Amino acid sequence: MGFLNTFLELLGFGIGLPFGLLIGFFLFVYSKPKDTVKDPVVRPLHEFDTSALLDILPDIPLWVKCPDYERVDWLNKFLSDMWPYLDKAVCAMIRRTTQSMFAEYIGKYKIQAIEFEHLTLGTLPPTIHGLKVYETNEKDLVMEPAIRWAGNPNIVLVLKLMSLQVTVQLVDLQIFAAPRVALKPLVPTFPCFANILVSLMERPHVDFGLKILGGDVMSIPGLYRFVQEMIKKQVASLYLWPQTLDIPILDSSTVIIKKPVGILHVKVVRANKLLKADLLGTSDPYVKLNLTGEKLPAKKTTIKKKNLNPEWNENFKLVVKDPESQALQLQVFDWDKVGGHDRLGMQLVPLKVLTPRETKDFTLDLLKHTNISDSRDKKQRGQIVVELTYVPFREDSIKFSGPLDGNGEMGSVSGRSTPEEAPLSGAGLLSVMVQGAEDVEGKRHHNPYALVLFRGERKRTKTIKKTRDPRWNEEFQFTLDQPPLHELIRIEVMSKGKSFSFRSKESLGHVEINLDDVVYNGRINQKYHLIDSRNGVIHVEIRWSTV
Repeated sequence: MGFLNTFLELLGFGIGLPFGLLIGFFLFVYSKPKDTVKDPVVRPLHEFDTSALLDILPDIPLWVKCPDYERVDWLNKFLSDMWPYLDKAVCAMIRRTTQSMFAEYIGKYKIQAIEFEHLTLGTLPPTIHGLKVYETNEKDLVMEPAIRWAGNPNIVLVLKLMSLQVTVQLVDLQIFAAPRVALKPLVPTFPCFANILVSLMERPHVDFGLKILGGDVMSIPGLYRFVQEMIKKQVASLYLWPQTLDIPILDSSTVIIKKPVGILHVKVVRANKLLKADLLGTSDPYVKLNLTGEKLPAKKTTIKKKNLNPEWNENFKLVVKDPESQALQLQVFDWDKVGGHDRLGMQLVPLKVLTPRETKDFTLDLLKHTNISDSRDKKQRGQIVVELTYVPFREDSIKFSGPLDGNGEMGSVSGRSTPEEAPLSGAGLLSVMVQGAEDVEGKRHHNPYALVLFRGERKRTKTIKKTRDPRWNEEFQFTLDQPPLHELIRIEVMSKGKSFSFRSKESLGHVEINLDDVVYNGRINQKYHLIDSRNGVIHVEIRWSTV
């Protein structure tokens, strides 16, 4: 019986196998293929039930769920077209960056070499599921892209340990991240921003496979979760907000905007034995003084009529931005009622020769020009006597802590204290940056300019023609002996027409700003609604720096 069963099984297998192959061949050759690939069914969201919506909710892009995120299909198209070139560029940068890192381990732990056998980011580019752009009052551009990358990279690292070669392969990489990207500061030099600051607003999702010698080590129980948490913690400690990754784009020396760092107090005392410029053997001298590298108008002393040995004893304050490179330029002129004024002589004093908070007397020989090596002019032009004190701003002047005492000693080369020591202790610089305005509308014309009025001083921006949204970006400075507590600064927006009539000027609105917040906080940067304007807004930044 057992023999018969075995015989029948062999007979059935021998007959069934050729018969089955023959039938399969004829079905493959003569059967018509059916179109099994069908277009996906597109259904509106309102047709889905609750459970189906919950299943697809993680895959819905942010521009659908959040109205403040924008759809950026054009940017994804750009990334898709550029990805083959970005892949090569990024991989080349990775090789250069890691070369020095790998070199540190050569010779340690029996490692003979570390190198990439394969390095490519694959063919699938990242996808931006939405982009959120913030409007700020600062000179920057802030955006938050939602990035998802399910890539197919081929990254194989080879470690040569003595006679053993170990391969480590990274596969199936997935990264979901929501970084905040800030382009700052915005500058008038291409590409118009100096740095890129990147920070993560939440911990990123990172998933990948890791093969060592061909075996998937991530399948080891417990290792996958441990590696995931370790990567999240390391990335979060480096780049999770408020930590940032700073990527410089432009050289800081080419885009640096110099801010005031101190005040130079100048006392023009007197001049001796000046040249005789008038026909009657006298001169009408006055002094112009300014700092090199500044476009501000020069300050002037009073005119001393018919005097070759004038005494002024007049005080001036000049704002210093770079004490290492700037110099005080003194020019003595002879005033003439008709025609240009004749220069009697000049001299320069580099600020780097001054010791901060110390007063130094200078008796300077006047020269024809600054080229002291020119031996053609040996004429004696007289002397000028000045007293200079450079007072830098305090590093902690960002906030005002209350009344300041005037007991700080300010020694000098001649061993005496500065007579204005007490006023200097509370002195400072008020900087007003009028950045621009929006929706300023006149009845007859739209040529806006801004007026800054403070303590009787009146300063004006340039006029921008035919616009309701002017951008001035002009800064005005006021040197004060005391903090401007309980004081107001008034800013008016005006428009000027072309005709010379009584109605050629028109007020577009004004604002009065209390300076208490500026003194106590050191800085404000806000937009203010203009009074007597329908929708007008002006953007002003004000700083207070104490010495």
